[in-house]
Amino acid sequence: MMSTKLNNTETHITFIGGGNMGRALISGLLANGFEANQLSVVEANASTAIQLHKDFGVQVIGGLDQIAFNFSQNNVVVMAIKPQDFNLIAKGLSSKLKHASAPGPLILSIAAGIRIKDMSRWLDHERCVRAMPNTPALIGKGITGLFADAAVNQSDRALAQTICNAVGQTIWVHEEKLMDAVTAVSGSGPAYVFAFLEAMQSSGEKLGLDSTTARKLAYATLEGATQLAHNSEEHAGVLRERVTSKGGTTAAALDILKQLDWHGALEKAIHAASNRGKTMGDELGKS
Repeated sequence: MMSTKLNNTETHITFIGGGNMGRALISGLLANGFEANQLSVVEANASTAIQLHKDFGVQVIGGLDQIAFNFSQNNVVVMAIKPQDFNLIAKGLSSKLKHASAPGPLILSIAAGIRIKDMSRWLDHERCVRAMPNTPALIGKGITGLFADAAVNQSDRALAQTICNAVGQTIWVHEEKLMDAVTAVSGSGPAYVFAFLEAMQSSGEKLGLDSTTARKLAYATLEGATQLAHNSEEHAGVLRERVTSKGGTTAAALDILKQLDWHGALEKAIHAASNRGKTMGDELGKS
């Protein structure tokens, strides 16, 4: 397993964008040993900028033109921006990354769909890592998929992993095309879970439970079942079989789900998300 222990005092991280995911990473890093003076945020929205400084004490920069990297440090730039804004911002940032005698910053992109070859081309820079976090990162329970090509060494990979571990877990994939699968399974995955919870609560209400009771039963059941699965070495299918008595209530419910091919429907949904991720990458990379 890759080590993530670093001398953090040598690292400075500049966030391009101070939205929800940027805030989550800043909060997580500060909770895990980084100091506020090691973090900067480029945020054009005045009210957001004021709130970031108030909440975290980090330096807030109004625009790309005000960035001045200290190349005696190990710099990281986290691209926490919308995918459709990446091209323009990357081209505006490109000239800032170059130094005559020091390597340019490590770029860590959390923008969905932006491929390494495209970010490298727009930035004119090869030291790039692609990341796909998910929204449970907002409470420190996220999981982030990571990919980097051969231009990124083990030390840079460890640094990228350390940053993403501040908001949860990380996994590396060995081929960039698998980032579309990561996006489909975990990046979009919380929405599938929320839809499932929505259906469970709604069903309970239709059976006569009040909304508070139905919500508590649905949410606690999902949380408990997930923890049970986490703490077991058995496949989820085996755990399912263990709570399904022949001719019982669970079997009656699962028979309906089987008739409706819910398993196949979910697979199709996840494939659709993956295909959309590939299409987004194709479209965004044309510019």
